[in-house]
Amino acid sequence: MILPIYTYGTGVLRKVAEPIAQDYPGLTDLINNMYETMYHAEGVGLAAPQIGLAIRLLVIDLEVFKEEDPELGSFKVAMINPTMLEFSEEKVPGEEGCLSIPGIHESVLRSEKITIRYYDAEFNEHVETFEGYKARVVQHEYDHLEGNLFTDKVSPIRRQLLKSKLTNIVKGKTSANYKIKTA
Repeated sequence: MILPIYTYGTGVLRKVAEPIAQDYPGLTDLINNMYETMYHAEGVGLAAPQIGLAIRLLVIDLEVFKEEDPELGSFKVAMINPTMLEFSEEKVPGEEGCLSIPGIHESVLRSEKITIRYYDAEFNEHVETFEGYKARVVQHEYDHLEGNLFTDKVSPIRRQLLKSKLTNIVKGKTSANYKIKTA
């Protein structure tokens, strides 16, 4: 089932998400619906707050990059209750966008390498280290679970320049080629 994606200005995007238990009702269906919603919106990652649920769950699938980089193309993961364990001091810039902030793309500094602990869809624990684009996408989605958005990480000057576009999103003056739910 394709779900609406909550946009900038919606309160749930600023909440710190709560951990979930293994018996969370309908977890498998929820994960499948999140993937379906993400694919429909042509995204590569989606966190539960983006569909209105303040829970610690995110999904990522980088298959669209398989031609460019086979290693990225095989990266598909659902992360439950993730916890960042380590960020590298080395930060690299990269262009980011967000399904919850349609039409805006900005350069953001992110750690080049991260280590994260999470549970998969069967509640098996994993501790993994990611680098490069995988690390960037995981950090972006993880930020959603902490109530942060990529626009929080752009320079103050860029944020000021984005103010009117962000205000328009809050007012519902935005469009996307997928279902959205505005504030």
